[in-house]
Amino acid sequence: MSTVAFHTLGCKVNSYETEAIWQLFKNSGYERVDFEQDEADVYVINTCTVTNTGDKKSRQVIRRAIRRNPDAIVAVTGCYAQTSPSEIAQIPGVDIIVGTQGREKLIEYVDQIRSERKPINAVANIMKAREFEELDVPNFTDRTRASLKIQEGCNNFCTFCIIPWARGLMRSRKPESVLEQARQLVAAGYLEIVLTGIHTGGYGEDLEDYNLAKLLVDLHQVEGLKRIRISSIEASQITDEVIDVINHSDRVVRHLHVPLQAGDDDVLKRMRRKYTTAEFYEKMVKVREALPGVALTTDVIVGFPGETDEQFRNGYEFIQKIGFAELHVFPYSMRTGTPAARMTDQIPEEIKHERVTQLLGLNRELTLQYAQQFVGEVLEVIPERPYKEAPESSLLMGYSDNYLNLVFPGDESMIGKICKVRLDEAGSEYCKGTFVRVLDTPIPMQLKEQVG
Repeated sequence: MSTVAFHTLGCKVNSYETEAIWQLFKNSGYERVDFEQDEADVYVINTCTVTNTGDKKSRQVIRRAIRRNPDAIVAVTGCYAQTSPSEIAQIPGVDIIVGTQGREKLIEYVDQIRSERKPINAVANIMKAREFEELDVPNFTDRTRASLKIQEGCNNFCTFCIIPWARGLMRSRKPESVLEQARQLVAAGYLEIVLTGIHTGGYGEDLEDYNLAKLLVDLHQVEGLKRIRISSIEASQITDEVIDVINHSDRVVRHLHVPLQAGDDDVLKRMRRKYTTAEFYEKMVKVREALPGVALTTDVIVGFPGETDEQFRNGYEFIQKIGFAELHVFPYSMRTGTPAARMTDQIPEEIKHERVTQLLGLNRELTLQYAQQFVGEVLEVIPERPYKEAPESSLLMGYSDNYLNLVFPGDESMIGKICKVRLDEAGSEYCKGTFVRVLDTPIPMQLKEQVG
C-alpha cells in the first residue's frame, strides 16, 4: 500500500483543504503516515504566503520532505505555490506544483509522475477562477467540531494583504452543496459546524438572490445539527438580515470573530478597510442586542506603517470601549508585493514589540472580565479532549457556545456530547467548572419544566 504524509502551514482554511486532499488519497487506497516520523511515498506540503516568513517556512518544509525520502513524490500546493510557482520549481526534488485551485487532479498528477517522472506545474491564473473548488471533507481528525468551507477568495484588496493574489476573487459554494455536506457531517456524528472561508461573511455576494443570512436559515433545516459557528465575519457583512437570523436562532452560537485590524480611522483608511471605528462600534452594539452575552473576538495589527503613538493609543482605548472577549494580536509584517510594503514610514521592530506586549496585557484583562460575567451560570459545553496539562486527572476540556474554554471533571465517554457545566472559576487561559449533566437526547417538554 502506498503511503502519503501531509504538512500544513498557515490558516484554518489550509487545514480544511489538507483534510480534503487526504480524502482524495484515502479514496485511492493510500495510507496516511506522520510527516515528522515516517518515510512516505508521497509528501504533500500545503503552503502559506501571508507573510514573507510564511514563504521561507514553506521552503524549509519542502526541503525537509525531499531530504527525508529523495525517491518520494513531492507535491506542493496552497498560497505560496499559487503566488510563486517559479521559486518552488527551482527547488530540486519538487515534482508537482498546484496552486489554490484544481487540486482534485492531484492523484492523476501523482500517477503521471510515477510513469514519466517529469515535473508538473499545474498553477493557473487564479484571477480567472470563477468556480468554487469542490473538495469534500466527510470527517475530521478532531472529533467534536467540523469545518465546512463555504467560500473562497476575497475582493477587498487591503493594502497589507497578498491573499486576493493567492486565492483569487470571491467565489461562493453552491447552497445545495453546502447543505449536502452539512448533512454528511451530522451523519458522521458532528454536533457543531464551523462555517469557514477566506472571507466567510461575503458568502453569496456572487450568487443571485442568496446570501449568508439565507444560508443560515437553510442550515437550521439540517436535522441533528446543534451548533452553527461562523469562523469570521467583517463588520460590514453583519447586515440587519444576519442579525435578525441570529436573534431568532437557537443554533447560531454566541460567538462572532469580527476582524478590527486597527482602532483608529486614519490607520483604517491607510489599510483600505471599508469601515470607520464609529460604524464598527455601532455594529457591535446591534450584535450584543441580538445575542446578549456574545463573545466578540477580533484580530488587531499593531505597528502598521505610519501608526503614531497617539493612533496606537486610540486603538487601545477603542478596544477597551468595545470590550472584546479575546484579541489575536499581530505585529505588522511587511509582505513584498503589497502597497503597505512600499509605504515609507515603516515602524521599528522594537516599537512594534512594545505595542504587542501592551495589547497582550489588555487581552488578559479582557478575557478574564468576559469570563467573570458567567461565574455561577450553567453553560453548554462540548468536551473535546482530556485536559491537556494533566491528561490523567479525569478532567475534560471544551468550549461553551460563547467560546469559553472550560475544564471540568468527567470521563472520556462524554467527549463530543453536549454537557451542562456550571462555571465556578473564571480565568484568562481557561475556566474551571462543575459537570451537571449530559444533554444526550432532547428532554421532553414536561420533564424540562420539572428540572428547569
